[in-house]
Amino acid sequence: MRMQSRVAVLFCLLSFNYYSVAFSQSSTDRLCKRSSDQSVFLRSSLGFNGSASWKIKRVNLVGDSGNIISKAGYNTNNWYNAMVPGTVLNTLVKNNVYPDPYFGDNNKLNKNLIPDIASVGKEFYHYWFRTEFAIPPAFDGKRIWLKFNGINYRCVIWLNGHVIGHMAGMFNDKEIDITSFANLKGHNALALDVDPVDFPGSNKPTKGKMPGAIREAKNGGDGIIGKNVTMLMSAGWDFTFHDGIRDRNTGIWRDVELFATGDVVLQHPYVQSLLPLPDTASAKETISVEVFNASDKIQEGVVKGTIALLDKSFAKEVELKPGETKQIVFDAADFPQLNIKNPRLWWPINKGNQYLYKLNLKFINKKGISNSLNTTFGIRQVSTDRDTPDSSKRFLVNGVPIFIRGANWIPEGMCNESEERTYTQLRYTRQARVNFLRLWGGGVAESDYFYKLCDEFGIMVWSEFWITGNTVFPVDTSLYMKNLAGTIKRIRSNPSVAFYVSANESHDLPGAEQVIHNIDSATSYQATSECCGIHDGSPYKYLNPMQYFENTASGRGSRIDGFNPEYGTPCLPTVECLREMMPKEDLWPINDSVWQYLDGGGFHNMTTTYRDAVNEFGKSSSIDEYAMKAQYVGAMGYRSIWEVWDYNKFNYGDRFCSGFLFWYLNSPVRQTAGRMWDWSLEPTAALYYTQNALQPLHPQFDYLKNTVSVCNDYRTAFKGYAVKATVYDLNMKVRFVKKENINIPEDGVVNDVFKIDFPEDITQVHFIQLELFDAKNKPVSNSFYWRSKDKYEKAGALEGPAVSGFQEIDKLPEVNLKINVKKEIKNGRAYFFVQVKNPAKSLSFFTRLQLQYDNGKPVRPSFYSDNFISLLPGKEKDIRIDVDDKLINEKKIQLMISGGNVKKMLLNETIYNAK
Repeated sequence: MRMQSRVAVLFCLLSFNYYSVAFSQSSTDRLCKRSSDQSVFLRSSLGFNGSASWKIKRVNLVGDSGNIISKAGYNTNNWYNAMVPGTVLNTLVKNNVYPDPYFGDNNKLNKNLIPDIASVGKEFYHYWFRTEFAIPPAFDGKRIWLKFNGINYRCVIWLNGHVIGHMAGMFNDKEIDITSFANLKGHNALALDVDPVDFPGSNKPTKGKMPGAIREAKNGGDGIIGKNVTMLMSAGWDFTFHDGIRDRNTGIWRDVELFATGDVVLQHPYVQSLLPLPDTASAKETISVEVFNASDKIQEGVVKGTIALLDKSFAKEVELKPGETKQIVFDAADFPQLNIKNPRLWWPINKGNQYLYKLNLKFINKKGISNSLNTTFGIRQVSTDRDTPDSSKRFLVNGVPIFIRGANWIPEGMCNESEERTYTQLRYTRQARVNFLRLWGGGVAESDYFYKLCDEFGIMVWSEFWITGNTVFPVDTSLYMKNLAGTIKRIRSNPSVAFYVSANESHDLPGAEQVIHNIDSATSYQATSECCGIHDGSPYKYLNPMQYFENTASGRGSRIDGFNPEYGTPCLPTVECLREMMPKEDLWPINDSVWQYLDGGGFHNMTTTYRDAVNEFGKSSSIDEYAMKAQYVGAMGYRSIWEVWDYNKFNYGDRFCSGFLFWYLNSPVRQTAGRMWDWSLEPTAALYYTQNALQPLHPQFDYLKNTVSVCNDYRTAFKGYAVKATVYDLNMKVRFVKKENINIPEDGVVNDVFKIDFPEDITQVHFIQLELFDAKNKPVSNSFYWRSKDKYEKAGALEGPAVSGFQEIDKLPEVNLKINVKKEIKNGRAYFFVQVKNPAKSLSFFTRLQLQYDNGKPVRPSFYSDNFISLLPGKEKDIRIDVDDKLINEKKIQLMISGGNVKKMLLNETIYNAK
């Protein structure tokens, strides 16, 4: 175990190289995929630049029936060009029928700009979706299928004049054999009659009492949306549009796939690993796959599996009756080759490598290969227990307790998702070193691509299933169970899948646990989000960070101990994002009505307490100044929360903590109550200060105790290290220095190494530089803090050294930085290596870099190794910017440098011509 720990640390130290994994635009980049010549995705040209031309029209405006509409050559000239995957409202907005719901308060219910389904009725959003496609020549002689990966909510599917299937439930998928209906020579017409949810409900809160957490806000409208198996937050929630999404996300929200096979089809591969813990020197693998005979004849053949690199193959002979499905199981007892010695294990981030094995499964008969699937799996064992001092939930991977530094994941509000968005957000998550994501129950079942990236990035996933305490329960329990079973089969082999939970702040449907257990007996299950060693959540709003340190932040009784599923704060987006989300006249002076609407009805205190905290840095004269100062507030709030939880990790603090999930890290819509990044994928300072707080070896400052601590997230100890604190006044005069040697325990904390004694005559605003050195006195990591002399007296007051009395920061002299940029193109990505140097005698406070087009628009997504940095006099910092070369190729770009007291610069030709 000790040797494995050292290897894990070496990997983690080397893993963040300059050339990160590149984003693949291919929609076929799935966890489980067929050979590329046998699969085509019918994505629309609108929105996705796909090859399919989709059209939509409201059903009651079309006089013809499905058998006519689904004939090739049908006239759709007066139909709208549609976005697929997408929803009815996505398409109507794209066609300028309705204004952008994400701009200003366009979506506000009483403005009546976008009709709501509760007022106009279901038929208003009941639409035909139609496209035509050709069958690839390579499909000739094969069995041809259409797979529908997700439709919301009910539909009848027509092809070439025939009904070929029905679907219901947002999280269902369906494969349909179209061989007898397909036209191999000409065009095929596909038409779907898509009906909205059965029970749209009202956006207006119920007058009655709904089940839910203590002091829970009224969410989910009248709760009726819960009768469906759908995305419950579409009816409105306090962290998004409180009055909901107008069409309740009706449409084809996931891909439509065309593929070909032989008569026998492989489905739902599953790999289960068993380790003889605590020993990890061997593993027993159990591999299963469903084999379906799609023909009307008996089929005989062999199911063969191969694990790449291990040079291990296994096979079984199979006989199938017409239409029969069999589950074929290969276990280590019968197949010794599935006893693996010295396996390369899968670990979450910071704990080791995320090794993934490649598995190929084939069905082979006399005609050759009927069907072949490629998938990946990780050898690991995730478990939970309550073997803790307070009986709180604890997560273990490969027998090792993992301190959870996680977050809640909220889906895009209008299902306007893409691989680019998924990749960008999960890459930010990995950059922050968040090791666990909860898919909150009012959201969606995430895509295969989401789980694939979590596998690769070392992010564990808590999957929650579409029940909340704010809404009533599904009325069609069989439909719910069908959606549940299909989802579990789809995701269960991912090593990132760590936990199943039926409900958010409620209870499960009877029978749900048995359904999950029968399909995946290896993954831990819990009926609801707040039980079994996981206590209630909160806070959610902006609060004085001092309350985190003294553990008084929640009025609901939740706390910093045990395991907390929801604990967080907002951060205002950057000024560029603010300009994109509302009219200029609402931006400055701040129009409280619009800002509050974009804050879930003012839920997060963005125009009250958060604004007061921003003004503690001095009154702003423009939205640019205000937005920058708002980053100070967000950065402080985020880092303080992460550091307080790390301080109390396991048994190292003054209470026991097994982990928490930040509420929440991404933005479902444009909102003033932003997070680590805006809906536009532009990061805020919260991302980089989270990244600092969660660096694997991290020195940190406690604003309540004035002490310095060091946290270690690696599975190894470090001896002979040293931590140093230097305090500077506003004029950069050193007022305190202390350095102390420490031994850092494995996966532990050295708390309160020493206390910083601040001189009585120090300037009102001052700064703290913490540095960590290894046994050879080489720098390992650092952290930079700002502090005031204000006293903190009581919870609830906006006062104290972390929040008030920072007006003097405005007195920092303007700094003119020196910038050097080098550019490199590699593997389709552009890398800008930026050296930032502060030649002045003053601090460069909150220096920000932004890659832009020459019109000032940000290049998105761009990945910055660090940002919003503060540089002491004479110091320099190297920052890497990583962007898809296609975004900037043959375009003029510039690099903007700005900050709290930084002279704004635009580097044009310098960077554009850099080599």
